[in-house]
Amino acid sequence: MSNKFISLCLLIGWARINMFSTKVEVCMANILPIEKQATVIGALAEGSSIRSVERMTGIHRDTIMRLGVRVGEACRQYMDSTMRDLACERVQVDEIWGFIGKKQAHVTKQDDPTKGDVYTFIALDADTKLIPSFVVGKRDSYHANMFLEDLAARLANRVQISSDAFNAYAKAVEAGFGSEVDYGQIVKTFVCSELSPGRYSPPDIFTAKKSVVIGDPEARDISTSFVEVHNRTMRMHNRRLTRLTNAFSKKLDNFKASVALYLAYYNFVKSHGTIRCTPAMAAGVTKGFMSVTDLVKLAA
Repeated sequence: MSNKFISLCLLIGWARINMFSTKVEVCMANILPIEKQATVIGALAEGSSIRSVERMTGIHRDTIMRLGVRVGEACRQYMDSTMRDLACERVQVDEIWGFIGKKQAHVTKQDDPTKGDVYTFIALDADTKLIPSFVVGKRDSYHANMFLEDLAARLANRVQISSDAFNAYAKAVEAGFGSEVDYGQIVKTFVCSELSPGRYSPPDIFTAKKSVVIGDPEARDISTSFVEVHNRTMRMHNRRLTRLTNAFSKKLDNFKASVALYLAYYNFVKSHGTIRCTPAMAAGVTKGFMSVTDLVKLAA
């Protein structure tokens, strides 16, 4: 028996084994009990990393990743269809920072354009705590316009919007709402203090100046406090946004899916401590609590 014949047999055998293992892995992902899927999605939505979920459940991290992306995309589509004709009155907008692959300072010209800093634009209703709109992208005019136009399409009445002094917001609000909006900005000045090793808390606020940009907003309601508090909650529930860790997304699509998964969990599943129900219930979007299993079933 020649060496070439033996090598060919070994090659064919390896190919069959590889094909079989691939089929088994796909089948395992497809027949994973819905209870197991709910356990995985619930852990991800509560801020566990993919590898920690793998250790807790015994499910391979690749399967966890695929499940998270699939359910996250289904959550995005569900929120897109249900967040319509909302009666929000006071909306606060802000952005939360993250990064894909590497931080912006380490990005080179040869890198994929999706690498580096990425921002999630968030709109939060100050009364119901609902998040009706979000956009993931760069912190620029293009994505700010996309964000405000999307928000405008979801609201049923005139609204008051508050933001910080990010330059792109003024034109974006005007492009999205025209003159049918009351819009104000708040600019915070912080106390100058020396940076010392181990100091991670922000400096104290020295002044907070409010200004009217469009329409006639109520001065007392020009604030970004609620959305800034939510940003902290979001970092606690989304491992890819947790500061000072090695958890981050390598692909933009995975990052978007994780954001959508968290926001669906926040809007429809998790009871808010202030309003004692979900934001979706407070806003009249749903009549009762959804479960993590319901989120999994969206992707069925």
